[in-house]
Amino acid sequence: MAGVELRFRAGPGEPEPEPPSRPLLIAGQLGNLQKLSWTSVSGKLLPQVPEEVWQTALGNLNPNPTDSCPLYLTYATVAALPSRVSRHNSPSAAPFLTRLVRSCLPGGANRCIVMVCERSDVFASGCAIARAFPLFSRRSSASRRSDKRVVTVEFLLVGPNNGPIEATTLECLASAADGIRLAARIVDTPCNEMNTDTFLEEIKMVGNTLGIVPTIIRGEELREQGFGGIYGVGKAAVNPPALAVLSYSPEGATQTIAWVGKGIVYDTGGLSIKGKTTMPGMKRDCGGAAAILGAFKATVKQGFKDNLHAVFCLAENAVGPRATRPDDIHQMYSGKTVEINNTDAEGRLVLADGVAYASKDLGADIILDMATLTGAQGISTGKYHAAVLCNTEEWEMACVKAGRSSGDLAHPLVYCPELHFSEFTSAMADMKNSVADRDNAQSSCAGLFIGAHIGFDWPGVWVHVDIASPVHTGERATGFGVAFLLALFGRASKDAMLNLVSPLGAGTDLHLAPSEGDGCRSKRRRLV
Repeated sequence: MAGVELRFRAGPGEPEPEPPSRPLLIAGQLGNLQKLSWTSVSGKLLPQVPEEVWQTALGNLNPNPTDSCPLYLTYATVAALPSRVSRHNSPSAAPFLTRLVRSCLPGGANRCIVMVCERSDVFASGCAIARAFPLFSRRSSASRRSDKRVVTVEFLLVGPNNGPIEATTLECLASAADGIRLAARIVDTPCNEMNTDTFLEEIKMVGNTLGIVPTIIRGEELREQGFGGIYGVGKAAVNPPALAVLSYSPEGATQTIAWVGKGIVYDTGGLSIKGKTTMPGMKRDCGGAAAILGAFKATVKQGFKDNLHAVFCLAENAVGPRATRPDDIHQMYSGKTVEINNTDAEGRLVLADGVAYASKDLGADIILDMATLTGAQGISTGKYHAAVLCNTEEWEMACVKAGRSSGDLAHPLVYCPELHFSEFTSAMADMKNSVADRDNAQSSCAGLFIGAHIGFDWPGVWVHVDIASPVHTGERATGFGVAFLLALFGRASKDAMLNLVSPLGAGTDLHLAPSEGDGCRSKRRRLV
């Protein structure tokens, strides 16, 4: 489905060309489909599909967990999402919707998807549909294709507040879809095309679109300025490592937010080299940085009320004469020293420099890092849920709620540095970069390594999001993380739809990380 233009619009509109001239998929939870009046869909189905066929099809649907029924040959289909989902899934059933679109949408150059849902599920549903249409392809047939392919997505709302969708909501969906597909394209692109220099060009293009000039620290400048983590990981590659920052500073901002993304454009494992079965797919190790770039573009485009910085930690973990060796000791941007005992634990090194920069140089009140950090994440929280490590319970729960409202699901990891950080004990340096016991909460420990470089007593909010498994499904990237960030920080957006899906209350004051020892009241700051 590469090379498709995706358009969002309200429905129902004027009568459309009927199948087969415009192939059609109507999707929704069965209860929502049954609430539709025939007149709301007849304009798209008549004369090929009469009301009796429509009602018979609805009666034959038995989702377990999904089901579909053809309405007219292969040109029109109705598909049902699960009628119920568990508390750790999205009420929109977003993961199932992406699958249904991929499997049930008829082929053609000009197609239509009618999404039937409640208003609260519009954002997650729109993002789920966008994930089904990747942009990257190097198939020779794709380069020869000259016809323009369009998929129009329309929404029919049921339940409370089921009036027409506003134009601003459609703009929000288009921005979110653009960000998701941008992130997926970057992740899908192999390193012979998407190296650190190319990634910097992607950042510059987003900056040009938004009127922002990125700050870039690159190559030997990283070493000179003390970024031992990023420089040490990327110094062996042909294309030099870089730290890039996009900054948006609106008038009236009351706090500063930094998103820090792991951008390892390829991960061989370094001298602790990966095997022939585990190395393929490591082009995806830039998924955190890609998601932050897509989310930053959409967030700023929709209007944001607070200072927002996107920090990209870019490197290729290559093998060569200059590669970091196990036993090497690097001094990080935080000032702490790290003894390298595993060069394949490189993502935490670049992110440690990134979060330290966000704290020291950007003065961030809230730091969120996102990364394809550990294979253990898939064991901890699975293929659909990102793993979240956070220094405050309020934000931990907010991440779970943002996952449910956006469709980019998330679930907490154990946050217990006093029990787990001893895994990094070193006799030679402040810490090692990999754990002593790989059976002891690997994903939590990896996140704690990053947090240690701003300090576990840091008074701000720190959130670590590990997306190693959800960043792809099969051989395709998902653009995971874009919708999650838009929803989590939606309360700071000027966009009404993002405010609706945000889990954080307007003007709410919550405690940040508790002070240690003296029992003093924690620093209080407005939660976005």
